[in-house]
Amino acid sequence: MNLNYSPEDIAFRDEVRRFVRANLPDAIRDKVLGHQHLEREDFVQWQRILHARGWGAPGWPVEFGGTGWTTLQRHLFEVECAVAGAPRQMPFGLSMIGPVLMKFGNSAQHQRFLARIVASEDWWCQGYSEPGAGSDLASLKTRAVREGDHYVVNGQKTWTSYAQYANWIFCLVRTDSQAKPQAGISLLLIDMNTPGITVRPIETLEGACDVNEVWFDDVKVPVENLVGEENAGWTYAKYLLGHERTGIAGLGNCHREMQLLKTFATGARAGGQPLIDDMRVRERIARLEMEIMALEMLLLRVATQARSKGAGAEASILKIRGSELQQEIAALQLDVMGPDAWPYAPSWLAGGYDGWTPAPAHAAAVTGNYLELRKPTIYGGTNEVQREIIAKAILEQ
Repeated sequence: MNLNYSPEDIAFRDEVRRFVRANLPDAIRDKVLGHQHLEREDFVQWQRILHARGWGAPGWPVEFGGTGWTTLQRHLFEVECAVAGAPRQMPFGLSMIGPVLMKFGNSAQHQRFLARIVASEDWWCQGYSEPGAGSDLASLKTRAVREGDHYVVNGQKTWTSYAQYANWIFCLVRTDSQAKPQAGISLLLIDMNTPGITVRPIETLEGACDVNEVWFDDVKVPVENLVGEENAGWTYAKYLLGHERTGIAGLGNCHREMQLLKTFATGARAGGQPLIDDMRVRERIARLEMEIMALEMLLLRVATQARSKGAGAEASILKIRGSELQQEIAALQLDVMGPDAWPYAPSWLAGGYDGWTPAPAHAAAVTGNYLELRKPTIYGGTNEVQREIIAKAILEQ
């Protein structure tokens, strides 16, 4: 792999950098860099700015409204946006159900859903996990029974991220209870405004309520909202999870948080020297930077392979290392900030620190980010399950 950027790559990176700096609203940038909670409108506003520029779907082919960018261009775009303080583009439509519909959906579904995803006219959420069926997804019990031209869905999903904002959910349901677990699952697209759907928030460690329980009580779903073939949903689910796990690596976030870590470490401390003067701190920062570089190379390789043959066990490697690396950076931020990171309360931070700004700025919000990052090693399939996938792939060679 050639690790040097070409003049064309550098020109593209600079174009993205200029655009983001000129068009990202200051209020959104400050929230992201300050680890504050983002509302629905923050994500939608930024997505529509990108859409107006023609950059709404970096990973999609041109025929479906995407940019047609190379793997490297998509990588440069993600990193530049993250480092500048842009919110991530919501993955549920762009990186999950969108690619599934392109590959397995019919032309009517293409026309109905894809353009609305890019324009942020629809907000999607993922209906996979259930109580008792998280990492063991094949154990799901939400049922869909066909009655004429529609399915009747009953059951419960949990840990459904941003369901409180969503107007559509792509949902794994059991359509054949007699078949072996993986063979009796289908993928349905369900309008969240359908009667019988209830969304209940779950408050997480950092004080946010962005994950939810979703209940289905005799929810009627048109048969035309079935993706692909009935009882073939497990194939589509695996394809989608490969895309999700690649995205969980969070490389752009790693670059942004590393910059913030260095800012903290080089800042003058009351009654002492900057912590960057401590050899042990420098060694830990240097090790993390090397890990980020290795993750970057792995991401480019996996993303390139995924375009031609789909993401395999390599995506699991990427998910494990990327999620753990984000946690390691956040943990070192806490170590570096010490007592400055202690006074954490979401309502206080949202109020602008109640008239007091820590030194350096945003120090108190580091704790919230640390707590938020307990999630990546769990969602998308726990890291323990990913290690089993890797081991199985090795043994089958």
